[in-house]
Amino acid sequence: MEGYFVEWLNLAVRWAHVIVGIAWIGASLYFIWLDNHLEPAKEDPRIAGELWAVHGGGFYRAEKFKVAPAEMPATLHWFKWEAYWTWMTGMALLVLMYYASAELYLIDPQVMPLSKAWAIGISLAFLVGGYSLYEGLCRSPLGKNDLLLSLVLFILLGIAAWGLCRIFSGRGAFLHYGAILGTIMVANVAHVIIPGQRRMVQAMQAGREPDPRDGQMGKQRSVHNTYFTLPVVFTMISSHYATLFGHRFAWAALVLLTLAGALVRVWFVMRHRGRAPAWVWIAGAVLFIACAFVLAPKREPQSASIPFAQVQQVLQTRCVACHAERPSFQGLPEAPKGVKLDRPERVSAQALKIHQQSVLSRAMPPGNLTGMTDAERALLDRWYRSGASTQ
Repeated sequence: MEGYFVEWLNLAVRWAHVIVGIAWIGASLYFIWLDNHLEPAKEDPRIAGELWAVHGGGFYRAEKFKVAPAEMPATLHWFKWEAYWTWMTGMALLVLMYYASAELYLIDPQVMPLSKAWAIGISLAFLVGGYSLYEGLCRSPLGKNDLLLSLVLFILLGIAAWGLCRIFSGRGAFLHYGAILGTIMVANVAHVIIPGQRRMVQAMQAGREPDPRDGQMGKQRSVHNTYFTLPVVFTMISSHYATLFGHRFAWAALVLLTLAGALVRVWFVMRHRGRAPAWVWIAGAVLFIACAFVLAPKREPQSASIPFAQVQQVLQTRCVACHAERPSFQGLPEAPKGVKLDRPERVSAQALKIHQQSVLSRAMPPGNLTGMTDAERALLDRWYRSGASTQ
């Protein structure tokens, strides 16, 4: 029963994470779009720009002040809890899956043999250290040069991707790369954007002119967040693609796909401003396609037929504890993703996934918990390439 309730808890937290994530990303993308579509105001010199829009059967008029209005409105809406809850539910998922079951999802002894405590400690160090380094760079003189700052951040993210892939399992490395970016994003909201807005409101309430630097710094961090958004979403869905995170050059693919996502977002922002050269999104698409070709498995000559009894013995020893009608692995109420390998016809139906997960990406068994050997993986490879017969 414990495994059953943990699975439902995981589902509830994951659903909540998706809901609040959509709310945060949607609001973030909308305000970037709004900023880039403002037209010069003709009536009030304090207005930086205005925009008319029609949606849902009604007309809307939005105005942005250069600094602040002459007096505070009776009701002022803040956008913060979407970000906070996205991070909190994301951390809850990190704990439920990658910390509670670190030996399955976070640790891969073939990459680095770690104890559960060490793996969790390194995870937290990456999250805290990644944000601290980013914050230090933004507050340094380098933070005044957006182009140079972006270049340095990209190089550091590349180093982080390389390091994570040499410490954790491929799945854990990709997830933590996204978690570092997500932590930076929510910290930008909690420690820069919202405090700056509070100071602006307090200045107005005290009859003082708000400091424009608060608005400028908040704007910079908001722009950073919008370019981090697509890479974060990519890492969150990447755990479904073992041929990506299980490749020996997964770290390089992660860096290139981060750049691809950022370029696609750059194109959208430029399009909002009325100038969107096609080369920007084409470059992003080329990077994506290039990664697919580089990571593609090599073609090899067809092997001689392998007796299915040998294959079945490997699966029974290394896989069926989880992938069966009634899994014997503690804490699993049913086979993960419904994949069952306890009968020949089920093995035949899953032959492609067996090859992808255990041979090409080596993602299964998770963390090689059951100790599948290289010889056994080679046997599964020859069996698949010879036609995957179950006779």
